[in-house]
Amino acid sequence: MATADLFRAAVENRDLTALDGLFTDDVRLYSPVKFTPFEGKPAVLGLFDVLLRTFEDFRYIGEFDGTAETSAEGDEAPSAILLFRATVNGKQIHGIDLLQFDAEERIKEFTVMVRPQSAVQALGQAVLAGLIAAGHLPASVEHQAEGTA
Repeated sequence: MATADLFRAAVENRDLTALDGLFTDDVRLYSPVKFTPFEGKPAVLGLFDVLLRTFEDFRYIGEFDGTAETSAEGDEAPSAILLFRATVNGKQIHGIDLLQFDAEERIKEFTVMVRPQSAVQALGQAVLAGLIAAGHLPASVEHQAEGTA
């Protein structure tokens, strides 16, 4: 799919501007470290702003195309799975990005799966700190996550 290739190139080039046109306005991103999805283009782009600075040695290593049921509507949608490897704070991460597309081939749903658990924890801590530093979340969220608020 052309959109998956454009997405892959934008992420590999750390090009946030190129990502903007690839998402629907109501895109949902399901994260491995947050129960509820990031919803809407501004929230997802804010997350990618942090992710593109957080991942070290990020690279895609494979791709699969097909269809999958979306979580929102339950309908089958054209989909692509991109396999990746990266490092966050010294932890090796293995993961997949599941992209699901609308009729115009824009990304309407995005699910990230990461392993191992220690990498998920390192990623969650780094992203939380990045979201706070970038002003996407208030500092009080970090204290709540630590159980001190």
